[in-house]
Amino acid sequence: MPRWLPRAMVLALALVACFQLATWGFHQLIGLLLNVLIAFFLALAIEPAVDWMAGRGMRRGLATGLVFLGIVVATVGFFALLGSMLAGQIATMVEEFPQYLDSVISWINSTFHTHLSRVQVQNNLLNSDWLQKYVQDSANNVLAVSAQVLGGLFNLLTIALFSFYFAADGPRLRRALCSVLPPRRQAEVLRAWEIAVAKTGGYLYSRGLMALISGIAHYVLLEILGVPYAPALGMWVGLISQFIPTIGTYMAGALPILIAFTVDPWYALWVFGFVVVYQQFENYLLQPRITAKTVDIHPAVAFGSVIAGTALMGAVGALIAIPATATLQAFLGAYVKRYEVTPDPRVRRWSRRRGAAPEGTGGAGDVGTAAPVPDPIPVPVREGGPGEARRDAE
Repeated sequence: MPRWLPRAMVLALALVACFQLATWGFHQLIGLLLNVLIAFFLALAIEPAVDWMAGRGMRRGLATGLVFLGIVVATVGFFALLGSMLAGQIATMVEEFPQYLDSVISWINSTFHTHLSRVQVQNNLLNSDWLQKYVQDSANNVLAVSAQVLGGLFNLLTIALFSFYFAADGPRLRRALCSVLPPRRQAEVLRAWEIAVAKTGGYLYSRGLMALISGIAHYVLLEILGVPYAPALGMWVGLISQFIPTIGTYMAGALPILIAFTVDPWYALWVFGFVVVYQQFENYLLQPRITAKTVDIHPAVAFGSVIAGTALMGAVGALIAIPATATLQAFLGAYVKRYEVTPDPRVRRWSRRRGAAPEGTGGAGDVGTAAPVPDPIPVPVREGGPGEARRDAE
């Protein structure tokens, strides 16, 4: 046996053991890493407001605390309003449930020529096997549900804590990262950071705009139908459908449908149909166009990034896919050289038939003659306090 073979075998086994240990640690910490990633993007979203306050002499910690306080007050007030509204509607539904059931049974009997009665329906419902099994499973899973709720609250507090430190110590964190890099790399890190702040803010602006449009559209429908609490329900649909990915649409549409059912079952069908149609309009027409203007990415790229983010990281990936893609695209665009495009004869023939200027002459058919983009100019890292001057993102 060669003398180097035992050492090689030990080294190979050690490398395999280190790889297995790293894989195990990554799987154990993936929840924490996702929370840190969400906190980082949340800190990027609130950093412009924090910098605005810090630029006027306020300490960054106090400014971050005020921003978080405003978010918490708005969130608690919104859910308190909806909670009181929902409690009143549930009490009304419980009191008037027999009348609702009688009206539904009479409609079924007259439409399908059946002979159902309320007593018969109640007995079949209470004695059904699936209801008894559901109640039993719910009683057995009380501890599991409680653990999930506590786990969700802990994750929420973790995200809030990390985002607070990321926003309050933003300049210090940037200096710490840049201190271990050469000046050329420091400029790239600062550029990427500024672009991420701008793109994340643009993404939140687009979400807020779509929430406003969605809230107004649903408010108009509910007001026309005479459904109570139409302004609050419109606000609920707009915010929940836009800021809770994947399941937000279903959560947002369920509440107005339920409230409309207490007024008239047919109104619930109208609201359900409107929610479905508006969701398709938003997904395929409204969202791609608004996102392309505010985040500056192509609608197809935005749609594909959301699908890819959902496939990779679920709801978290869907939430941060668009700002992350926009940041990466803008950062790489500064270092990708562009050249003059050779005129396409097919486009030139089409332009002549339409009466437009030929391609390459600056007319409507010109596909672009951009000059090569110069390399970015390194920007030295400056020590900054609470009023640290912000460098232009570009």
